[in-house]
Amino acid sequence: MQSIVLTAEMNSNPTIENCDLQNKKYLICIVGPTAIGKTALSIKIANHFSTEIISADSRQFYKEMSIGTAVPSSEELAVAHHHFIQNRSIFEDYSVGDFERDAILLLDKLFEKHRIVVMVGGSGLYVDAVIKGLDKFPEVSEEIKKNLVSKFETNGIEPLQKELKQKDPIYFEKVDLQNHHRIIRALGVCRAQEFPYSSFLRTEKPPRNFKTIFIGLTAERELIYKRINQRVDIMLEEGLIEEAKTLHQHKSLNALQTVGYRELFSYFEDNFSKEQAIEEIKKNTRRFAKRQGTWFRKNDAIKWFDHQTNISEVINFIENTSVSKN
Repeated sequence: MQSIVLTAEMNSNPTIENCDLQNKKYLICIVGPTAIGKTALSIKIANHFSTEIISADSRQFYKEMSIGTAVPSSEELAVAHHHFIQNRSIFEDYSVGDFERDAILLLDKLFEKHRIVVMVGGSGLYVDAVIKGLDKFPEVSEEIKKNLVSKFETNGIEPLQKELKQKDPIYFEKVDLQNHHRIIRALGVCRAQEFPYSSFLRTEKPPRNFKTIFIGLTAERELIYKRINQRVDIMLEEGLIEEAKTLHQHKSLNALQTVGYRELFSYFEDNFSKEQAIEEIKKNTRRFAKRQGTWFRKNDAIKWFDHQTNISEVINFIENTSVSKN
């Protein structure tokens, strides 16, 4: 699948004798909305520093989901060594906590042979888990969860927003108030413990044996949306509908609660026409890209580059930043 790429090629084996990257361990973290060109950039950076890539895209972990998750092509995978690409089955339970544990263990090994490792992905929670660690929350009973979901399905999101504002005004000011999943999760903790959800948020980062340099890719919204629409069309040409049919019987699995599959499952069940399902995929992917932007814009450490920026400028930023961080 063709991606937006940064202009200009770099020597794949440069010398960096004058750069403090030689002496410190750095995780180069590449983020941004879907379809912006993160994969292409990560490969260029990995080749420049002769290193490897960790994927933090939670949709690309599963080997049964290839077309609908836009995994790197076989050519891209051959150019640079990737980790966490189609390494799990949809039948395995695999949480963000599991990913944090596995990624940190892998980074320890990779940093034994590389001074730099690249991490790329649009799943903000998974990125943050590796960089900052996960907050530890108490268990919430299934009864509380079902009650909140029922309240949402019956009355919409507004009553949940009002309850959150009353029980946890601090988190109310931070959370995306249109994201019912996060509101339900927060209210579950509030109800289970009678303490604000925000009181369980981590105040100190766990120790990491590396420093992080954030690189963000951006483009005009109209271009991103155009790329998303084009990507969906390409997925359909490559056989997304046939792939979804093979997975339909397993639609209740957590891994399949994913844009591109949910809409086609509805089509198979005669809730959508084929055309409606395709439009829903494009619309929901655009919404996903918008949520990605909201998440990453909260991180002031990200250095944003236009998707057409010359790759040498990005490399220079990485090398200069490594000096200032020491």
